[in-house]
Amino acid sequence: MPFKSQAQRRKFAELLVKGEISKETYEEWNRETGSKRLPERAKPKAKKKPTTRAKGKTRKR
Repeated sequence: MPFKSQAQRRKFAELLVKGEISKETYEEWNRETGSKRLPERAKPKAKKKPTTRAKGKTRKR
């Protein structure tokens, strides 16, 4: 899975130095990312707005 941001790449490098992930894992992610231009921070996905029922027919009581 490729990196999504520069911040994520730095975090993985920090985990590598601490020994919490293997060098192979870091290299795999780095290889899949390639030389892409990454944003500093990844933007959260927009939340879907709830859909409303169509106006029109109403129930008789």
